[in-house]
Amino acid sequence: QVQLVESGGGLVQAGGSLRLSCRASGTIFRANTMGWYRQAPGKQRDLVARIFSGGSTNYADSVKGRFTLSRDNAKNTVYLQMNSLKPEDTAVYYCNALRGWTNNWGQGTQVTVSS
Repeated sequence: QVQLVESGGGLVQAGGSLRLSCRASGTIFRANTMGWYRQAPGKQRDLVARIFSGGSTNYADSVKGRFTLSRDNAKNTVYLQMNSLKPEDTAVYYCNALRGWTNNWGQGTQVTVSS
């Protein structure tokens, strides 16, 4: 059974930084596409960034140049470094692991950016 455990959310002022971590178990981590999604109240869950098994990355236009996604296959962990945070980045952030037809989600971690 795949488990994704997120950490690193919290409250930060605009312009600040946070680093989210997601540790996976129960899967061959290096074979997964790992991603972070976010969902603000009343809105749909949207892709923030994802990193493929080969290491290439995709970012939402709204976070390009501010967020950096990386993975450590030895630690089964993916990291989302978030800099220059804006109030509009406030949301619940969810870790995702995708491998073939298997799609797994973490429980979510709240990120709140105050103006």
